[in-house]
Amino acid sequence: MKLVTSRMIDEMIVKAGESPRFRTNYNIHESLSDPVQRLFIAAGLSSYFRPHRHLGKSEFALVIRGLFDVILFDDEGTVTERVSIGPDTGIVGLEIPADQCHTWLPMAEASVFFEVKQGPYDPSSSLVFAPWSPEEGSRQVKVFQEKLLAVRIGDKIT
Repeated sequence: MKLVTSRMIDEMIVKAGESPRFRTNYNIHESLSDPVQRLFIAAGLSSYFRPHRHLGKSEFALVIRGLFDVILFDDEGTVTERVSIGPDTGIVGLEIPADQCHTWLPMAEASVFFEVKQGPYDPSSSLVFAPWSPEEGSRQVKVFQEKLLAVRIGDKIT
């Protein structure tokens, strides 16, 4: 039996703050080849989730601490939906349809969500990054993140 404890979540939050990416994950699944991928992701305010899509796979998530904005985009980078999700918003879970371009935007320090996706997970083909978004680690990320904070439905991010 695997137990998920408050202490484990607290430790993830500390590790995320110490990480260059300002996030960390804890996998419940045993391997990348498992047919169902289940993991917790802890993120700090500066963490960048590059807009992406999962080919042929939906994504289900529950926010268990903090606050995230989840932003959906069309192929050209226009915002089609934006929702704040977290325990204090009244919305704690969502499902992102397969092939839908999206990003997670941490809106509070020490934010954590639990994600479930169909496996297996192959890093080279399981997600496709939006070509109009900067690569993680590039100098353009900070400016792009500032744009993400301000975009509304109908705005084009590119």
